[in-house]
Amino acid sequence: MKSSNSKTVLFITGAFVHNSGWDQWKSYFEGKGYKTLAPAWPFKDAATAADLRDRQPNDTDLAALTLTELVDHYANIAKSLPDKPIAVGHSLGGLITQILVNRDLVAAGVAIHPVPPQGVIPYEFSFLKAGWKALGLFTSLKKTYLMSLSDWQYAFTNSMSLADQKASWEANTIPESKTVARGGLTSAAKVDWDKPHVPLLITSGSIDNILPPSLNIRNYKAYKKDNGSVVDYKEFPGRNHYVLGQPTWKEDADYILDWLEKV
Repeated sequence: MKSSNSKTVLFITGAFVHNSGWDQWKSYFEGKGYKTLAPAWPFKDAATAADLRDRQPNDTDLAALTLTELVDHYANIAKSLPDKPIAVGHSLGGLITQILVNRDLVAAGVAIHPVPPQGVIPYEFSFLKAGWKALGLFTSLKKTYLMSLSDWQYAFTNSMSLADQKASWEANTIPESKTVARGGLTSAAKVDWDKPHVPLLITSGSIDNILPPSLNIRNYKAYKKDNGSVVDYKEFPGRNHYVLGQPTWKEDADYILDWLEKV
């Protein structure tokens, strides 16, 4: 990339899903000359999706995890590397990417269908329908939340065949911290929209229910555009929230790789 010599990509996983969802992306980027890493969230290391589901709902360490701790987890990984990495995050990982960009801890950022930072109000009905259970209102924060297959079908895999929806749920879906989800409503999710920053790309998918294009556009438009910083936006047709695993994933990866070479 023109603005940096960084050839390391830090893939940042979102909520509800296993970090192995980045495996094909890692291999593809490595084939293009990048070094990659896709570390798990705290309390999810060295466990398969099925293993983590077996712990549900009584994984108290994960249940107590906060968004601040999660952001710091990835910030510390970025700071531990020899050079600033390129951050590529999906969903809540996209929000974390935006925060790391804001903290000047990465060489560039790509936020794929990101959860918006504080100040961008997610009033879309599909977002509320897909995401409200993760907040765990009127339930114990000491217990984790596991997305059901029916919720997964609506939030992540709408438009896919039933067989693919079931297979993707088995391979990817894991319990989550309600405390992390609630952190998205607090100052832990804040960025400084006016602060100059390294290049940032925000992408969206035309059929994403949980984070629809209109929400991502407001996220993009919140950034100050006259401070010399690069902020770009791209909407892909036919992408749902399972964008990382859809058959079109390589087209999205190629677009990101081309963008990184230009900025």
